Amino acid sequence: MAKADDGYTQDGTTDLKGNPCLKSKTGTWKACPYILGNECCERLAYYGMGTNLVNYMVGHLNEGVATAANNVTNWSGTCYITPLIGAFLADSYLGRFWTISIFMMVYVLGLTLLTMTASVSGLKPDCTGDTCHPTQSQTAAVFSALYLIALGTGGIKPCVSSFGADQFDESDPIEKKSKSSFFNWFYFSINIGALIASSVLVYIQTNVSWGWGFGVPAVCMAIAMVSFFLGTRLYRNQKPAGSPLTRIAQVLVASARKWQVHVPEDKSLLYELTDKESAIVGSRKLEHTSQFKFLDKASIETEEDKTVRLVNPWRLCTVTQVEELKSIVKLLPIWAGGIIFSTVYGQMSTMYVLQGNTLDPHIGPHFKIPAASLSIFDTLSVIIWVPVYDRILVPFVRRITGRERGFTQLTRMGIGLVISIFAMVAAGVLEVVRLHIIHRDNLYDSKDYIPMSIFWQVPQYFLVGAAEVFTFIGQLEFFYDQAPDAMRSMCSALSLTTVALGNYLSTLLVTIVTDITTKNGKLGWIPDNLNRGHLDYFFWLLAILSFINFLVYLLIAKWYTYKKTADDLEQEKTSDGFDKD
Repeated sequence: MAKADDGYTQDGTTDLKGNPCLKSKTGTWKACPYILGNECCERLAYYGMGTNLVNYMVGHLNEGVATAANNVTNWSGTCYITPLIGAFLADSYLGRFWTISIFMMVYVLGLTLLTMTASVSGLKPDCTGDTCHPTQSQTAAVFSALYLIALGTGGIKPCVSSFGADQFDESDPIEKKSKSSFFNWFYFSINIGALIASSVLVYIQTNVSWGWGFGVPAVCMAIAMVSFFLGTRLYRNQKPAGSPLTRIAQVLVASARKWQVHVPEDKSLLYELTDKESAIVGSRKLEHTSQFKFLDKASIETEEDKTVRLVNPWRLCTVTQVEELKSIVKLLPIWAGGIIFSTVYGQMSTMYVLQGNTLDPHIGPHFKIPAASLSIFDTLSVIIWVPVYDRILVPFVRRITGRERGFTQLTRMGIGLVISIFAMVAAGVLEVVRLHIIHRDNLYDSKDYIPMSIFWQVPQYFLVGAAEVFTFIGQLEFFYDQAPDAMRSMCSALSLTTVALGNYLSTLLVTIVTDITTKNGKLGWIPDNLNRGHLDYFFWLLAILSFINFLVYLLIAKWYTYKKTADDLEQEKTSDGFDKD
């Protein structure tokens, strides 16, 4: 590695050709516009088709309300499971740049096919009035396109935020401070794309055609590719370090082989390289922690280990390699705490839209706002809250706590969990009022809108947006910061799987609720005619689950200890004080 006074980065990053990166010519905010532009366009494409997808399935694929909602949440969930594939390839073999590049092409292919299913004769369902008659092959083509898109997003989503954060050298105090702000503005760019999607694109889909409504996202994704490639010469790239799954397996096998060996009290006796650099490519050394002591057995150097010339990693692992696995294990309870939150978040594209479909969408005598476009208020909430958080709230809290980030990452996520409870309460209260109006005016079987403005949904969307700024951005930063250096894409993917499991949990809850509440011929909580249902009960259920989840999260957060690298300890020794964050 180049010396610090040579003007090169100290975190092991290289340019695309493998040469050390000059600080003055690469990375930092110089490279970020291309990455943020890519993310903005990619999210515009994703939300441009996903926000209104439930209505497309009901209207053009002739699906029932519950089936359409489940299909959307299943697809959305898959979009957040496939990142495990992309992350593994990025950390192990391809690196983040090439993983993003390859999977963007798959994404564009999926969007092109989806556009064709809504515009090309033969692929497009035949419709008579408001009723469409899709064939099995036409439905299969739509789902093939959607799951190609899910695969494409799997290579982009786990890598792009980590790739952006890689542009800031953690060994440089100024750049390290900027990295925290990057995550805020990264999420800001996501919501700029979502803002356009939930307003302009939903309007096109509703009032022009679905062909144009899906075609515009395809063009936006092509623009995202161009934006990304334009910044190639400015990017800093972390080298792939080989399979993280192999390293994890080695620790487990080595620990099991030495299950009878006693762990020494003096932790300096545990095996670690004497060099400054870790044995793992692209990873700093990690300091030993006292949790999960059984895994420490993997780094005990026995007499048999000392007699061999070459270390067998299936018998003897470094402390850093053991701590890699410990870091992942410690992240899992925090990860689990985000699943219920993601279930709440997922209601914006399903139950919120279905609820909004029954409300009066008129703005003036002629203009009607589509129910799916109400998600614009979630986006506006995020766009408002990100600069408020970054420029006002963090400096204010920093003066009180003395922490550089203001809140700890765990505190930030916990605040978002609390706000999400109020979002479900707001949705439930609105549904109670809506059902009261239906009962009062006997509108159970009315085909017209309920005499209640759709804009009464704004508070529940706004609260979800505020919760996102605290929980989702905090989660992005937390999983990047607390991940082992050589497993950051994998840990980013892990954080994204909470969205997937949240969507799957939503599907499971809808299925269970429907099965239980429709027994003995009853209509149930979520019938096709929501005027005869009890959607409010579903929102109360989510509010209760969210409250229980928050209580469990408090216990987990109290137990968690933040990661320490060898570099962190060196900084502690050379400074008068160091605030733990």
